[in-house]
Amino acid sequence: MTDTDGQAEASAPTQPGGETQCALIAVIGAPNAGKSTLVNAMVGAKVSIVTHKVQTTRARVRGVALAGSAQLVFIDTPGIFKPKRRLDRSMVAAAWEGAEGVDMTLCMVDAPTYLAAEKGEASARKCRDDTDAILARLSNSDGEAILVLNKIDRIPRDRLLALLDTLSKAASFARVFLISALTGDGIADLKSFLAQTAPPGPWLYPPDQLSDITDRLMAAEVTREKLYLRLHDELPYDTTVETERWTRTAKKELRIDQIIYVARDTQKGIVVGKGGQTLKTIGELARKDLAELLDEPVHLFIHVKVRENWANEAARYREMGLDIVD
Repeated sequence: MTDTDGQAEASAPTQPGGETQCALIAVIGAPNAGKSTLVNAMVGAKVSIVTHKVQTTRARVRGVALAGSAQLVFIDTPGIFKPKRRLDRSMVAAAWEGAEGVDMTLCMVDAPTYLAAEKGEASARKCRDDTDAILARLSNSDGEAILVLNKIDRIPRDRLLALLDTLSKAASFARVFLISALTGDGIADLKSFLAQTAPPGPWLYPPDQLSDITDRLMAAEVTREKLYLRLHDELPYDTTVETERWTRTAKKELRIDQIIYVARDTQKGIVVGKGGQTLKTIGELARKDLAELLDEPVHLFIHVKVRENWANEAARYREMGLDIVD
């Protein structure tokens, strides 16, 4: 995490010929394909939040990984799906924009969910439809993407091979990798390939920088992660978290003030919980993660506010790093 970008050519290790390598790599796919889990695994640290709730990732996040003389900059994009609301349209637009002007594109597919569509499950059918739409767009593009089949540990090999054959016919892929982003299976091979094929060029970030996300935004994302994990089945999608203040106490300890925006009073009651217990739990979980990420004690104060039209306010989009798409 950082608040600034930087160059690191002088301190970057080089190949025998004196060259460094750097690759911009877009990671695209349907919601819950495992993009953020993969990026975190490649970087070796949490730079994107992960929950079971679809469309958790809202803005483009760059995660920075090193492999010898190569710097791999992964662009974790929002899940691509058929948008209905303004926020949805902005997220999908951000995802496709993140795939422009890159050196490589990883197209991730949730293998077991894609196959589950054959049984008629509604959510699986939607995932398959979203994935097929992505493949159709990739088939009409000039560049070749890399197909990454994820969660392979959850399906039999014969079905996996059949799925691989189906997807390979849907679009032209330069390479195919079978992985489990959660267990790490296949991650090393994929990272090695990306490093070997990264074009020569200066590093874009210092060697100790893991992401381009600011500390303020990452703090908000961590709280949103805990919010979704704690209230996955109870809380609607239309909530967001903003870091309002980032200050130091009289003892020079870090104090973070945040606001959780919800669309209705009933949602506020769900987030706060009986006697404020739910909000207290969310705060404790977020505070623990933030203290670890920032490597210092954190005083976290969270308030919940009702803003019925927050999803139409330009300020909310700017805070998330999104452009409004009508």
